[in-house]
Amino acid sequence: MLPPNAVNALGWRVCVAPMLDWTDRHCRFFHRLLTRRALLYTEMVTTGALLHGDVARHLRFNPEEQPLALQLGGSEPADLAHCARLGQQWGYSEINLNCGCPSERVQRGAFGACLMREPALVADGIKAMVDAVDIPVTVKHRIGIDQLEHYDFVRDFVGAVSLAGCSTFIVHARSAWLQGLSPKDNRDIPPLRYEQVYRLKRDFPHLIFVMNGGITSSEQVLQHLNQVDGVMLGRAAYHNPWWLSQWDRQFFAEPPPTGGQPAQPASDCTRESVECQMVAYMSREAMAYDTPWPTIARHMLGLRHGMPGARRWRQIWSDHRHKHLPPDQVRALACQG
Repeated sequence: MLPPNAVNALGWRVCVAPMLDWTDRHCRFFHRLLTRRALLYTEMVTTGALLHGDVARHLRFNPEEQPLALQLGGSEPADLAHCARLGQQWGYSEINLNCGCPSERVQRGAFGACLMREPALVADGIKAMVDAVDIPVTVKHRIGIDQLEHYDFVRDFVGAVSLAGCSTFIVHARSAWLQGLSPKDNRDIPPLRYEQVYRLKRDFPHLIFVMNGGITSSEQVLQHLNQVDGVMLGRAAYHNPWWLSQWDRQFFAEPPPTGGQPAQPASDCTRESVECQMVAYMSREAMAYDTPWPTIARHMLGLRHGMPGARRWRQIWSDHRHKHLPPDQVRALACQG
C-alpha cells in the first residue's frame, strides 16, 4: 500500500475529475497551463476500446500533462490487467477504475456504478491490475446505488476492495440511481452526503479518500481537506478554468505556473499568456496531427468567465465562420472585440 504522504507526492490533494467528452488531451494541456500540482484524469477509456481499437488514439497524451491518471471502464480482470499494463507502458502515473458512472450505456457494458453490487468482482479486477503494474491503482465510486444507500453498503465495498490492494478511493458523495435518472440528473438530484465520506476516513484511517461532488469554491475545498485527504473538482473547474490558476497557491503553497514554464510570481500567470500558449499549441497540433483548432479551443471558452467582454471573446472563438482562419488571427479578432 502507499504511505499516507503519497497523497502529496501524486497530487490527490486536489484533482480534476474524469469527464467524458470533456477531459481529452487538449483540455488537459490547457488545465496544466493553469496548475502544476493538481492531478489530472483522462476521460474514461473502456477496456474494449483498448483491446480492439486504436490504442495510440486513446492513450496518447502530451508530456506536459503529467501527473496524469488513466481511468478505465471494464469488469473483466484479465482485460483490466492488460489495459493497466498499456497505461503504465504509455507513461501514466495512475490507473483508476470507474465504479461510479450511472449511464445506461455503461451499465450495458457491465461496469461503472453497477459494479458496486459486485465488490468481489471489483476486488478481483483491482488485484489483477495491482499485480500487473507498479503504479497506483485506484477506484472512483459512489456512496450507494438505487436503494442501497445505507452506510454499511459503501463501507463493505471499500473494505473488500482495499483488501485486494487498493489504498485510494475517490468518492462521489451521492448515490447513483441506475433507473429513471439520466447521468446529468444523477449529478444533481441524489442528495449529497459528505458525512458518509468523512465516516469512511474515520473507519479506514490508513486509506486515502478523495471527496467528489457538488464542490464549487475554494472555501469548500479547504473544509473538506480538514476531513479527508483530497478533493476532486469537475464541472465547476471546467466552466471556470481560471479558478485552477489559484490552486497551486491555495492548496499547495506554491506560485501558479506560467504557461508550462518554471515557477514565476503569480502576476506573470495571466489569461493572455495562457491564451497565447493555447494558440501555439493549436498550431503545433495542426502540424503534427491535422487537428482542427476548434476541437481544442472549445475547452478554453470559460477562460474569461466573469470578465468584461467575456461573452464577445467567447463568441469569436466559437464562431464556425472563423474555422478557416489560423488561430493567431482568431485571437487577434477576439482581442479586438
